[in-house]
Amino acid sequence: MATQLWVGLGNPGPQYAMQRHNVGFMALDTIADVHRFGPVQKKFQGWLQEGRLGSDKILLLKPATFMNESGRSVGEAMRFYKLEPDALTVFHDELDLAPFKVKVKQGGGHAGHNGLRSIGQHLGPDYRRVRLGIGHPGHKDRVTGYVLGNYAKAEIDPLADMLGAIAAEAGWLAEGNDPRFMSEIALRQQG
Repeated sequence: MATQLWVGLGNPGPQYAMQRHNVGFMALDTIADVHRFGPVQKKFQGWLQEGRLGSDKILLLKPATFMNESGRSVGEAMRFYKLEPDALTVFHDELDLAPFKVKVKQGGGHAGHNGLRSIGQHLGPDYRRVRLGIGHPGHKDRVTGYVLGNYAKAEIDPLADMLGAIAAEAGWLAEGNDPRFMSEIALRQQG
């Protein structure tokens, strides 16, 4: 039985709750609800919930450090549980994917994402990412306002569908079957 650490990236505080930048937090909250994870504990400069998917113990961590310091929280949890980077999965917003598309990627750069940059500084780049598409506003000068903007009313249903699909298919991710995880989500989203 393996232990995995799944990290959702976001900013703490109710004023950030519905921002595109917080979709990583939303994904973890949905997984925790659907799979009845244990109560939230304040640990590792963040919020931790424990549960199981299949035979694996899954630790869900939402750093409370603000995005650009996420690596401190993640690094602390990784050291405490003596985990290697291959046990880490990070859920984050992705500008270079169409809205509500979900792609899994192993390793790579941070593409200007401050949360990924921080984790990379603490742990290196060799961990799995679940990229949650938010689309691109079209011009780099508009990125910050867009990323820190709230989801629009018209986006709430597809957002809920994406989060529900991620939670429903999370078992494939726990097994390490990333292609199946992605294809099952895509199938659900066609429905």
